[in-house]
Amino acid sequence: MPFYHKLGKFPHKRHTVYRQPDGSLYHEQLFGTIGFDGMSCLMYHVSPPTVVKEILGHKNIAPEVGAERNMIMRSFMGYKVDPVDDYLDSRNVMLINSDCYIELAAPKKSMSSYFYKNADADEIIFIHKGEGKLKTQLGNIDFSYGDYLVIPRGMIYQLHFNGEDNRLFIVQSFSPVYTPKRYRNWFGQLLEHSPYCERDIRPPHELETHTEKGDYLLRIKKQDILYDYVYENHPFNVVGWDGFNYPYAFSIHDFEPITGRVHLPPPIHQTFETSGFVLCSFVPRLYDYHPDSIPAPYNHSNIDSDEVLYYVDGDFMSRNNIEKGQITLHPAGIPHGPHPGAYERSIGHKETLELAVMVDTFKPLKLTKKAIELELADYHKSWIGA
Repeated sequence: MPFYHKLGKFPHKRHTVYRQPDGSLYHEQLFGTIGFDGMSCLMYHVSPPTVVKEILGHKNIAPEVGAERNMIMRSFMGYKVDPVDDYLDSRNVMLINSDCYIELAAPKKSMSSYFYKNADADEIIFIHKGEGKLKTQLGNIDFSYGDYLVIPRGMIYQLHFNGEDNRLFIVQSFSPVYTPKRYRNWFGQLLEHSPYCERDIRPPHELETHTEKGDYLLRIKKQDILYDYVYENHPFNVVGWDGFNYPYAFSIHDFEPITGRVHLPPPIHQTFETSGFVLCSFVPRLYDYHPDSIPAPYNHSNIDSDEVLYYVDGDFMSRNNIEKGQITLHPAGIPHGPHPGAYERSIGHKETLELAVMVDTFKPLKLTKKAIELELADYHKSWIGA
């Protein structure tokens, strides 16, 4: 996270005596990344976070790869993913490489019987449909349509939905998720040319401290194995914390588009960065304002990255016959561009109301068997007649 935040109560100095009302000590936990060199926060627990009563077992949840290599432009019908009651069971990995997993999910029920920890990856959960509350060790965050929920690796959480009609686009990142470096000064503050600022970032605001003891099921993902741990103390027994490493929400609707006289390249839409991919937000915006501008993107070659677009809402101006929840994959090594008619059709238009999320990976993506099941046949032929 780019700024310091705190919630609850904690002592004046780190690693010093801090007693509960009954005289016993609160229990510190440093929650950090990249050893002791990355972002961290310091939590204070009512009871130790280490008391394991039982390990029930584990299961392999590694995605099944259907195509190891890909040089074909493809599209997948994301809304054909069937709704499933359980949150973890609803997650369908579509595209993978060693840096990230790209998933679709349609959970119907809230996580009420267990807690979840992804010990492998940071998670970016985009809320396409649904609303509710993200509950974590560090507090709660309300979410709704258009929110990105950024959850650091190792964070214990539950998702509570207000209804059963929920659609999520999820990216697991095996390196930390940051705000783009070019948007920040050397102190980490977001600069004036950034398309969003700290005011738009919503950290946890509601700290629930549970002191109950019992049998609390925590499902932990590590190296694509899901382990079931039973803890004695409620995972949300933190009375206070401070630091930089915490979950937060950012709404795609708060992303302020950067525009120009002529068409600007995709990096102007960048929202997050990692060492293995970037994530961009395409939002409603005014078109280019040179009198002879062509608003639709020019043909370009993906030489160094695979491009994934997830279509959220509106009429995506460079594509024909695109539906909500559809995914397109344009692999590195071959050119792609606007669909037939889109280039000419864009001339003279003043604005676009499109909404989409893009992930550009620096390593090739493999297709899972689930992605192949949802594939739209012959998408690569859709430029015929241009």
